[in-house]
Amino acid sequence: MSRQPDALRHVVASSADADTVVRRLLRDGWTVREGYALPSSTWDVTLERLVLYGRIGDRDTLKLAVLAAARGAGIVAVCDADSALGRALIDDLSRLGPVQLGPGNQTASPADAGDALAELIPEQRALLDRLAAGDTIAAAAAAEFLSLRTANRRIAEARALFGVRTTREAVLAYLRQRRAAD
Repeated sequence: MSRQPDALRHVVASSADADTVVRRLLRDGWTVREGYALPSSTWDVTLERLVLYGRIGDRDTLKLAVLAAARGAGIVAVCDADSALGRALIDDLSRLGPVQLGPGNQTASPADAGDALAELIPEQRALLDRLAAGDTIAAAAAAEFLSLRTANRRIAEARALFGVRTTREAVLAYLRQRRAAD
């Protein structure tokens, strides 16, 4: 199964930036449609050379955009990359491949959504290290002399810092940023 070129996942800050990217794609022979609902019932739309664009204003629209990208459509999303929604969008799209930020060629990865590593407190680092080693949250909490409730709060705060939804994603983002910092 062939996939779209990496440059077809864009997150831009404004409608003007989206227009710049869309014009370039139209010149290159892509079919461009506003909105993220796919018209085709075929799962893989890669061969249709379809690019969908629009504003990402809520989680439902974010899910539609990511699903369309997973099915092979190009995406030009208007969203503030520094917002929680923008970080979640970049993280989800980055799982499919590189994401272009803005109309230029700045590439993002999930770690680029913010350097959360520097903002973690020692308790969060210790918990994430233990989770990465395979401990459960309860075992990590006991080993760090924290209540389970406090450990869950610290992990929830770490998820928010990394802009992810699951503890597993937070551990992976932590490990990725820690490796990059070494």
